[in-house]
Amino acid sequence: MSSKPVVLIAEELSPATVDALGPDFEIRHCNGADRAELLPAIADVDAILIRSATKVDAEAIAAARRLKVVARAGVGLDNVDVSAATKAGVMVVNAPTSNIVTAAELACGLILATARNIPQANAALKKGEWKRSKYTGVELAEKTLGVVGLGRIGALVAQRMSAFGMKIVAYDPYVQPPRAAQMGVKMLTLDELLEVSDFITVHLPKTPETLGLIGHEALRKVKPNVRIINAARGGIVDEEALYSALKEGRVAGAGLDVFAKEPCTDSPLFEFDQVVCTPHLGASTDEAQEKAGIAVARSVRLALAGELVPDAVNVQGGVIAEDVKPGLPLAEKLGRIFTALAGEVAVRLDVEVYGEITQHDVKVLELSAVKGVFEDVVDETVSYVNAPLFAQERGVEVRLTTSSEATEHRNVVTVRGTLAGGEEVSVAGTLTGPKHVQKIVAIDDYDVDLALADHMVVLRYEDRPGVVGTVGRILGEAGINIAGMQVSRRAAGGEALAVLTVDDTVPAGVLNELATEIGATSARSVNLA
Repeated sequence: MSSKPVVLIAEELSPATVDALGPDFEIRHCNGADRAELLPAIADVDAILIRSATKVDAEAIAAARRLKVVARAGVGLDNVDVSAATKAGVMVVNAPTSNIVTAAELACGLILATARNIPQANAALKKGEWKRSKYTGVELAEKTLGVVGLGRIGALVAQRMSAFGMKIVAYDPYVQPPRAAQMGVKMLTLDELLEVSDFITVHLPKTPETLGLIGHEALRKVKPNVRIINAARGGIVDEEALYSALKEGRVAGAGLDVFAKEPCTDSPLFEFDQVVCTPHLGASTDEAQEKAGIAVARSVRLALAGELVPDAVNVQGGVIAEDVKPGLPLAEKLGRIFTALAGEVAVRLDVEVYGEITQHDVKVLELSAVKGVFEDVVDETVSYVNAPLFAQERGVEVRLTTSSEATEHRNVVTVRGTLAGGEEVSVAGTLTGPKHVQKIVAIDDYDVDLALADHMVVLRYEDRPGVVGTVGRILGEAGINIAGMQVSRRAAGGEALAVLTVDDTVPAGVLNELATEIGATSARSVNLA
């Protein structure tokens, strides 16, 4: 068995993809489209890189005993069972921005092709036909382009086509008019857009709400000279409705790169000379494929290093601000310390984040803390993917609290849990200095200031002389070196809390001896190694 993590490349990817993975992995190859070859090949790999031909379904995920990440070098995930992957704790990543320029440029090309009949004229001339008058087109200047979906790709199309002198209008319920105005785009309702547009280009995700959006009803509201472009997802433009509109002269032309069922090699729409069709070429440029491969290779590296991946589609948290990233391992370790101190699963878990870091989205710190809480609780591998599922299955209510105010530290993360008996346990930590040193700053109501270590002991006992000496003697006799120690108390003679960092794990027998000798009300060993 390889000592390196194994990455299976199941389809042809650019050489830059392998280069981006680097030397830290064993690279294997297979034909992912061949199930008989895929299922045995995936059995002992840590990651699989695919494009569109490999189907990573529940069967494949069940066969992959070590699988940690599925990486799709592209945008769509129709060939990945994301739900099954999530249940198995497998991260699913894609390359959501790799083809936005390529897809936008293809849409622009289809607009130009439908306006000037370029492919039809090309085909006719190559047949020896010189038909200039038949392929007379229309100018784009002063025409109105209706952009349905003003996301990243739609915005790029709007920007590029405005350079042709087109008037740009758009429909997108999630884009505010002031933002659109900055792009020189006027926002309209869908009905208004249908009525005024000379060209309509679709740039929406395929959802139950958008399926058939441009259908029979919509196509009865358009100008008869309109040309419809769909380089987004098949099915958003109803192909049957489009056929009827073209047949009845209610639509002048169309440019289609996607279809409801693919591959599509036979469609009634192909009978129209004014319909330009391409075989889903939206992401098919050398540059886009290279970007996608490099992007998912980097994501695989992060995932197999146990880090959170911003492009993971089945992980809560979204894009992570650079100032937030150093807090991820701290929050996870605080979660593990909480579990060690509590000795049981909480019924409610509060992750509290205070300080200037809250100017960013810190939801990911909650996720990291929950991952840590269950790290030493369950037998399965706990990942950023399945940690929320473990909490849900055990009935743990998880809440995130944030505030920009922190009293004694620049930023503080606290993991606080309420146990079944009503007892509350909490541990707080912070990062200090340019090297982001991880420190515990509080356990329950006790102030602490101690750097985190792989091995720690937390003791509660009645404050009195000689306890520290006893602790040192017992650990010394057991051959365990104390690296650091801090004692915190509310009042002399009251309850005290001692936190020790040690060089090795404290065996259960030694921990019990410590508790007995000093009369500890609680003695917990924390092991983060």
